[in-house]
Order: sequence, then structure tokens, then C-alpha cells
Amino acid sequence: MADKHNYTEDSIRTLSALEHIRLRPGMYIGRLGSGAHAEDGIYVLLKETIDNCIDEYTMGFGKRVEVHLAERTLCVRDYGRGIPLGKLIDCVSVINTGAKYDSETFQKSVGLNGVGQKAVNALSVSYRAQAVRDGKCKLVEFERGKLLKEHRVTPTDERNGTYIEFTPDEQLFTPGFAFRREYIEEMMWNYAYLNRGLTLSFNGKNFKSEGGLSDLLKKKLTGETLYPIVHLEAEDIEVALTHGGHYGEEYYSFVNGQHTTMGGTHQAAFREGLVSAIRNFYGKQYEAADIRQSIVAAVSVRVQEPIFESQTKTKLGSTDMGPGGPSIRQFVTGFMQQHLDNWLHRNAEAAETLRKKIEASERERKELSGIRNLAKERAKKANLHNKKLRDCRVHLGTKDKRAEESTLFIVEGDSAAGSLTSCRDVQTQAVFALKGKPLNTFGLTKKVIYENEEFHLLQSALNIEDGLDGLRYNNVVIATDADVDGMHIRLLLISFVVKFFPELITNGHLTVLETPLFRVRTKKKTIYCYNEAEKQAALNELGKSAEITRFKGLGEVSPGEFKDFIGMGIRLEPVSLKNLPDTDKLLGFYMGKNTPDRQSFIIENLRIEKDLVEV
Repeated sequence: MADKHNYTEDSIRTLSALEHIRLRPGMYIGRLGSGAHAEDGIYVLLKETIDNCIDEYTMGFGKRVEVHLAERTLCVRDYGRGIPLGKLIDCVSVINTGAKYDSETFQKSVGLNGVGQKAVNALSVSYRAQAVRDGKCKLVEFERGKLLKEHRVTPTDERNGTYIEFTPDEQLFTPGFAFRREYIEEMMWNYAYLNRGLTLSFNGKNFKSEGGLSDLLKKKLTGETLYPIVHLEAEDIEVALTHGGHYGEEYYSFVNGQHTTMGGTHQAAFREGLVSAIRNFYGKQYEAADIRQSIVAAVSVRVQEPIFESQTKTKLGSTDMGPGGPSIRQFVTGFMQQHLDNWLHRNAEAAETLRKKIEASERERKELSGIRNLAKERAKKANLHNKKLRDCRVHLGTKDKRAEESTLFIVEGDSAAGSLTSCRDVQTQAVFALKGKPLNTFGLTKKVIYENEEFHLLQSALNIEDGLDGLRYNNVVIATDADVDGMHIRLLLISFVVKFFPELITNGHLTVLETPLFRVRTKKKTIYCYNEAEKQAALNELGKSAEITRFKGLGEVSPGEFKDFIGMGIRLEPVSLKNLPDTDKLLGFYMGKNTPDRQSFIIENLRIEKDLVEV
């Protein structure tokens, strides 16, 4: 073992670009993951590839992009100009090489750093790139970023464009990773909404939009809206918005066609511009929270040389529209002031509906103010002796480099809390212990949060009373037992979040912890299994004589074992919510007083498993 105190010149290493990408992939594609989350790295690889196709379309070349998935291999074909044949190898394997530095060739593109396609190549077990230009084509093949074969240039009848085929490397990504088609389809739709006239194809299914962001909201809004969708456009900006009857705010923001799931300066400017425009139109200083309550909106801007906060481009950091241009804040707020004001003047009925909605939110807020103050006083006293929250030291929103790792585990009972607390990372992992089954909040108003001590303490721990801007944890993890009671508690908690804080779900903060159902071990090796298939595979590996333990609850898992399940090997299942304004119907079926309907559904869909026990 090397001496950790022996820090000399020999300790300093210089990595090649390929070595660096493979050693630190998170710097280039964010989280690795198993494909269970839409932000997992395997989807970033696809996005980086399609982004180049979109940049070609934006410049006026190629009106179709074809994507095909077979098992773990993705193929992407565009019909743009095609990568120059003599530079094909450099463009897909030499970092900081590309045409995106030439602002005359690519104006307001999303691919800027000459890194994306090189990362795709480096992180793939196999990678092929073919360019077609003016009757000639060239193919190159790579393995884990290293050139295997450079084919000679040959004549072809194919149309101009670029073909990329890659298979992510299982050595780097979570073993057993898999692409989810629904995430890829959502990606296709977003590209279609932002590039009207472009046709994208995924495994033969076409995606095309003529209405832009208006179509995006129509697809998201399966329930009724308070007024017709407001659709506003000008050079370099497009906005669509409306209000529903749900709690919270929901935003879809984009920069140069890139879905900025973490928002950024353009989304902040939109929220500010919306409030300013509405206050000016009605001549009243409404509270910002009352104006934005229940809003569903999409905003897209085109920025020259945008600055993102990471290579994955999920949050815009730019303050200006481009060199010498106005600030993003001035540009967006000015646009909103002019165009939203004009729309409200032309649509008097919708303007009146919006006014009533804002004032209804204002009344509810004021009605809650009294009970809120009482709850805060009660919480102050309770917090002096409250042992339900075992907090961590690093929180979201701080300048600490580990802020995005901050996690709150919500567990049932002190037993599970004890196991988890004793082995957690005290820097980034906090634990909140429930007393038992939480209240069913369906049909209740926000008043219940302040009347129910446990809900109020949870809200205070998260710091989301006034919205997600103050959220203290990037990851909120429901960690309940894998039994009927645990599933019920999980459903009650998800219902609470869906009802009152849906942004936790739509912004990707809420997940469910998967814990092993079985431990299969011999004296030499232990394997934890999350389902029957994994248990059988473990038995095949270790032999039929291996000891099998069935975990019934988290409290049964020893701290030493638990450490494996909340560390590098953690398995999290994201909670997703496709249609926020339609949640009342969803919750009504599962949590409302419609027992006969649920009973009929269960009976009609009941599946009986036979021969579960071997004789």
C-alpha cells in the first residue's frame, strides 16, 4: 500500500482527455445511474448526439432526425451537411475540436465546448460514426474511445448527413442499466416542440409539432385550465402559460433547444417578468406567490454563447443574451411586460378569470396566516426537544461542493431511523422519522399542514413553505419497508407531496429507496438481492446451499449492511408526474372515498400466482 504521507513529484499525474473522461465521467455527463431517472447519463449521451443534429437543423440543413434503439445500442441519423470527411476522427475523438467555436457556422447552438460527442465516444464500449457529403462517405469505428478502424472514403448514393451508433460501457454505468423508452419519447417531444417543422423518428414513431410550446402545454395539461393558453413569441424568445387548480408552480424552460431542468437565469427572469407585468396590468401590488400559484408555463430563449453551470447544461448561468447584447433579465422581463400586457388587454374574459384566481390565492394565504403563526410557535417549542430529524451539515443552496448530494431520508419509526442514522454520511444525509402512518390528505386544504404537527415539521425540515427556492435537500427519499404497511405509508406520503408540493416531483427531487428483499451468502461471499430474479442468479452463483435471509423491514437491516444500500450502491426509483393539473382525478381514485370503484378495479385486474412454493 502506498504511503499516504509520501506526496512527491511522482504523485502528480497528467491524464489524456480520454483517460480523464473515463476516470471522471460525472464531470461530462452528470450522474451515471441505471436509466431509471430521466437525468441519468445514458440519456445525456443520446442528448449530446441529437443536439448536434438540432444545431444542423437550426442552421437550415436537414428536416429529419432518426433515432433507433435496440437493446442498449442507439443509432442517430440526421440529414444535415455531414461532418467534413477529413475531420471526422477529430470531431468525434479529439476534445476541444469542432465547428461550434465558429460563430458564423453555428449561431446560438447548444453544443459549444467541443466535448459532448467525444464523451459519448469515450464512454461507449463500441462507437461508430459515418459522415456523408456530396456523394462520398467515410466510416470510423472505436472501442472505449480508442480508434479501431478507419475505413477509406467510398462513393455513395446516400443523402448528406451524419450517422452515429453507440453502446454505453457497462464497466462505467450501473450494471444492468437499461434505456426507458418513455424518457426517450419525452426527449423527442421536447425537441419537436422547440423546432417546429422538424420531424424526429424514434423506432419508427414520428414526433412533430406545429404549435411549439403551446403544443407542449396542451400535452401536459390533461385537465381543465382556468383560461386559454397564452402563447407569446418574438425573436429569440417563446413563452406559453396558463393557470390550473393545483398547488405549486410548474415550469419547462429551454435554452437553444436544451431542456434546462434546473432552470437558471432565464427562468428566474420569466418568473420576475410575469409578476411585474401582472402587477402593472391590474394596478395592484399582488404578492408574487399569489400570482404564480398554480401556474404551468414554458419558456424558451435563444442565447449566443450561453454559459451553463455544467457540461450537462441543465442550468443556465449566463447573464447576457450574447456579447454586447442586453441582459437576459432585461430581455425577458421587457418581453413579458409588452406582450403579456397586450394579450390581457385583448382577452378581457381571461384577464378577469386570472384576477379572480390571484385574489382567491390571496384569500387562502391570509386565512392560513393565523394558524401558520400558531404552528410556528408550536414548532419552535417542539424543535427544542424534537429528535425526529437527524440533520446533516451540508444543504442545498450553499456554496459547498457537495450541496447537490444533500439528501433527506423519510423513514417509518425509530428502529429504521436508528440503523440508517448510525451509518449515514453525516455531511450530506439527514433522516426524518415518522411516528406511524401519516394522515390521508386527499380532499383537505393546506390548512392541514399547520394543524398536523408531523406534516408541519416535515415542511419545516424541507424549508418549502414559501416554495422550492429555499429547499434544503436536493434529494428527498421515501424509505419505507417492503411490506403492505410500508407501501401504504409510501402512498400516503406521495399523495401529500402531489397535493401540496408537486414541484418536488416535477423537478426530480422525490425518489423511493429500493432496499434488498434477500441476502444470499456463504462464508466467502454475500450478495444482496432486490427481487426473485436476482435471488435466483445469486443462488446459481453461490450454490443451492447458500443461506437465504428475507428482509421484512428496514429495522432488520444492520447498520453495517445498511451502509451499502445508501452509499455508492444506492438504488433510487424516481417518482414521476406527467400531468400535474390532472392529479385530483388520480388522487381521487386511489385516496378518495370511492371504495367500490377501487374494489371493482382490483377484482377485475387480480392475478393469481400459482405454484409459488416448490413441493
